[in-house]
Amino acid sequence: MDIRFVTRNVEISDASKGYMESKLSKLEKFFDRILDTQVVVSFTRGMHVVEITSNVNGVIMRGEDYAPDIRKAFDKALKSIERQIKRHKSYLQDRVQLKTHDISFGIEPMEVYPEQEETITFERRKRVPVKSMTPEEATLQMNLLGHDFFVFKNADTGLINVVYRRKNGGYGLIEPEA
Repeated sequence: MDIRFVTRNVEISDASKGYMESKLSKLEKFFDRILDTQVVVSFTRGMHVVEITSNVNGVIMRGEDYAPDIRKAFDKALKSIERQIKRHKSYLQDRVQLKTHDISFGIEPMEVYPEQEETITFERRKRVPVKSMTPEEATLQMNLLGHDFFVFKNADTGLINVVYRRKNGGYGLIEPEA
């Protein structure tokens, strides 16, 4: 596993780096296909913020936490990654055993808003690779990332789809019309 450290407004001692590397190497006992991991450490408003992003065989897992002590923040973020890896591993095992997962996507018609005369400016643009997967896999990936929506290429239809989390706790699927 390749481990990269990025620091912002803080210096990491060699002892802390060694501690983090030893803890991250233990993740491989949960799942042996962790390709690389990036640890971003920053210091804002008197708190150390640690963000760990791991590429687990093509599935991105992310954990972030903050604390006054850098080790406590790292340990909390690492626990989040461990939970995600265990959940992903059990999902893969269930998928192999069952070969199917039933998740219903209740879609309600979207409300159309009249055009506004404001000019729309984008504060940020982000390019992401669009991977081919089933809606169930996309929902799992969305939950692992902690996002409210996820764009993917549907493996069954070959079209771009979006899964999203609804306010009532359910999920939605947006598919383009043919």
